[in-house]
Amino acid sequence: MLKVACIVDDDVNIFELGVAAEIFGTDRSDRGVPRNDFRVVTPTPGPVRVAGGLGLPVMVEEGLGFADEADVVIVTPYEECSADVECSVPVARVLQRAVERGARVLTMCTGAFVAARAGVLEGRRVATHWAHADALAAEFPQLVVERDALWVDDGPITSSAGTAAAIDAALHLVRELQGAQVAATIARSMVVPPLRDGGQSQFAIGPVAEQRAETLAPLIDWMVEHLDEEHSVAALARRANLSERTFARRFRDELGATPAAWLTSQRVQRAQQLLEATDLGLDAVAQQSGFGQAALLRHHFTRQLGVSPSAYRRRFACPEPDPQPVAETVVARH
Repeated sequence: MLKVACIVDDDVNIFELGVAAEIFGTDRSDRGVPRNDFRVVTPTPGPVRVAGGLGLPVMVEEGLGFADEADVVIVTPYEECSADVECSVPVARVLQRAVERGARVLTMCTGAFVAARAGVLEGRRVATHWAHADALAAEFPQLVVERDALWVDDGPITSSAGTAAAIDAALHLVRELQGAQVAATIARSMVVPPLRDGGQSQFAIGPVAEQRAETLAPLIDWMVEHLDEEHSVAALARRANLSERTFARRFRDELGATPAAWLTSQRVQRAQQLLEATDLGLDAVAQQSGFGQAALLRHHFTRQLGVSPSAYRRRFACPEPDPQPVAETVVARH
């Protein structure tokens, strides 16, 4: 069980508040998902105005006290938080104490401005909505604003890009704190992929990027079903009926990564699922996830997740909550 405090203020964006409640506050214990102590908190308890001119106040009865004991502190965006307004002193102190005691902080969209004004992002890498990235970089030149990232992890702080990217960042935190099997179960119930590939430039307009097509989708589906096989760029290009150069360029355009990097990421995810839901030895996990050898599995697994496969299994191993097979990797359609 995690203690999760979601900080809101007037003109809160209801979508991100809903994301936080759906992922951390919904009871899915009947499917093997741990229940969390999720609470919405605010500097001044009472009605909190919702953004968008809806005229719907949200009644928040809890003050910020719970946030000082929370394992995860979420900062939701609100309508004016990217403008030239100060982060409230009580919220700033809550965030500062959270970082000092080692809690995880999740900023959603322009919630990054709140954390930056609280002084907890200084010198860190951070994400926000592509439309606000320049403003964040200009106001806080000491930050490294990752303009194309759906979410960024830097130390105890995870930051998400705009709107739906809050789902990606929140599921990432679930994977880290409660395991890939839990994250996959939550994602399935929300009808979203457990992990999306690529960056927000796929969805931006104007100077960031144009939305890309999904011409490689059939090939990607096939690759996911054959992660345990060798895949050279030449062989993949032939299957896609493209030259190697065109294939490599299009793959990066549509998936946001090289074929090798994308395959490694997918194979690590498959290994996570196998380590959690089966008692297979590391050699068998390496074979089924496509790494071939346990040594190669250890190398890539530890490099991506910062923990060894054995340590990961000790922390997150659990049986499937139902007779369904190990959760399949879901590939996003951009």
